[in-house]
Amino acid sequence: RSCLTKNNLPPSHKLSELFSFSGAVCIPIFLPLTVLFLIGLSRSPEASVLQWPPSLPSYNQLLDPLAPVLLLGWIALHILLYHLPLGKVSEGLVLRDGTRLKYPINGFHGLCVSAALLILLMWLGAPLGYLFELLLPLAACAIAVSFLLSIYLYIRSFWAPSHALALGGNTGNPLYDFFIGRELNPRIGNFDLKYFCELRPGLIGWVVINFGMLMKEVELRGSPSLAMILVNSFQLLYVADALWNEEAVLTTMDIVHDGFGFMLVFGDLAWVPFTYGLQAAFLVVHPQTVTWLKAVFILLLNGMGYYIFRKSNSQKNQFRRDPTHPSVAGLETIATATGKRLLVSGWWGFVRHPNYLGDLLMALAWSLPCGFSHLLPFFYVIYFTVLLVHREARDERQCKAKYGLAWDAYCHRVPYRIFPYIY
Repeated sequence: RSCLTKNNLPPSHKLSELFSFSGAVCIPIFLPLTVLFLIGLSRSPEASVLQWPPSLPSYNQLLDPLAPVLLLGWIALHILLYHLPLGKVSEGLVLRDGTRLKYPINGFHGLCVSAALLILLMWLGAPLGYLFELLLPLAACAIAVSFLLSIYLYIRSFWAPSHALALGGNTGNPLYDFFIGRELNPRIGNFDLKYFCELRPGLIGWVVINFGMLMKEVELRGSPSLAMILVNSFQLLYVADALWNEEAVLTTMDIVHDGFGFMLVFGDLAWVPFTYGLQAAFLVVHPQTVTWLKAVFILLLNGMGYYIFRKSNSQKNQFRRDPTHPSVAGLETIATATGKRLLVSGWWGFVRHPNYLGDLLMALAWSLPCGFSHLLPFFYVIYFTVLLVHREARDERQCKAKYGLAWDAYCHRVPYRIFPYIY
């Protein structure tokens, strides 16, 4: 397995992995414009990402008085659901001061309540398809909320004790610290702001927006297309899986290591819900015909990706929790000088990052229902491939430094990084 704690969840906000200090200045300007640009493209007849100069939406297209009401109401709903006594309460890893924080594991309950509310609204005849017209105003509001929350987090971090600061976010460079985040686990009482934003409003909002695109297609054409159903189903499965395994996020780099600043806030609240679901918005304006044979192929591809993703992550998590468990006790390992052991059989003997492989197969399956006439629906899989290849190279350097000869032996046993016999 990798020497780092890996995320079993969508890497929604690891935008900073592709940039450094200079990126901390450019990203807060460039990425919000990218979100608005991509949404505008998905709604245009041409949907060409290669057009120059790029066309950004007008100021009036970003305004709708309903948008801030819906967005703030949506966040308030999930704050309420966060505090309800649903599910269990788990402890995070030990912090630098020796304490453990407690976290409610009830994100999946929030998804179920959200689904019930959508069904109720549909039964009452609410125009859910209007979300298509609200995409740009909602994205603009999410970007504004991201900036406001990030400013609040930066200011309040100066009253946090030193042990509560993230090691990488306290550099003294105001722009970089604002971007990365100074405070590790900012809380208002027992309400953990980072943990809440990680999976709740943005991730569940993603599938709600997708459903709104499906309902818009029903308004326009009388019924949802097979392509739209596939996209909605695949991405709902991905989100449901993340929330069902919500407890796993407590051991990830996001919670354990990264401060809570603009990088994570924007990724959680704006980047994920408004760029990961571009396929559904694209299909509203650019309907595609998917044959049943093609649908079966896409289903098998997504199913294979999900199986690899879930099985490899489950195997890694079980090995981390209890190496003597019958499901992992028979796996071959390599001892390291740190006292830890590296898995060299099972899924982690197939390639070094089988979870990345599964993730990328699913990402491709989400785009295929949109056909090949436009590049825009493949934005996510292209972005994700660049991100994961870059992350994998970073992991290789860190694992080599940490494990030395043991890592060399592991790489000799498992030569392929993500794609077997290719890379």
